[in-house]
Amino acid sequence: MNPAVPSWAGVAASAALVLLTIAVAWRGRLRLAHEVTVAAVRAAVQLAAVGAILLLVFRHTGLAGAIGWLALMVLIGGRVAARRAPGLHRALLTATAAIAAGTAATLGTLLALGVIATQARVVIPVGGMVVSGAMQATGLALTRLTDEVRTARPAIEARLSLGLAAADAFAPHQRTIVRTALVPAIDSTKTVGIISLPGAMTGLILAGVDPLTAIRYQIVVMYMLLAAAALAALTAARLAEHSLFDDAHRLRPLTTGPAKARL
Repeated sequence: MNPAVPSWAGVAASAALVLLTIAVAWRGRLRLAHEVTVAAVRAAVQLAAVGAILLLVFRHTGLAGAIGWLALMVLIGGRVAARRAPGLHRALLTATAAIAAGTAATLGTLLALGVIATQARVVIPVGGMVVSGAMQATGLALTRLTDEVRTARPAIEARLSLGLAAADAFAPHQRTIVRTALVPAIDSTKTVGIISLPGAMTGLILAGVDPLTAIRYQIVVMYMLLAAAALAALTAARLAEHSLFDDAHRLRPLTTGPAKARL
């Protein structure tokens, strides 16, 4: 057994931290004790189930199983990100396509160049990080897009009335949307190693890998997350632009209220 990895008894003992969180919520009358309990139990059950499934994938399916697993991640990520764009025509398709584009381009490049191995136990965790980064960027892009459309509708329609095409009328807002979506990825890349030791690097160090080797892997991770975020955000903004306007270059209304932040 690797001494750096907690035993199941250690995992059970860590539940004391959950009890501490519940105590803080109860003491502060935050009305979150039930939600904290449900979240903690749900996390344990989900991770245990995923661990069992991944064990089967690693042993029996190979690269094909890894690609299928990533496809499922993309579909789920698309549904989560689409909730950030209430009222947007074809929001689910836009979000899913954006995440898929960012994931496929980034992970495909790493595999084609031989940067990462084609083994399922490598492709799935690395691909999962890529999907997560692309999903976050897509969600931010769609959130900012809906805000821009609601607040800047008069300006967009004024440009349209002057004879500008839909793409030209929306271009200033599209740049703002993509910039906003990239801020977290850029800030994380700027401060990596200074403020925190990211998950991939920390995991390798805990597994006994030399820190300089772990650093190489983490650099690749940061670069791929930055690329995935950029591609996903740009794709989401471009596809959403087509959904915002009809064939006559008229701006469609966003008819519903703010999205609920649910999983």
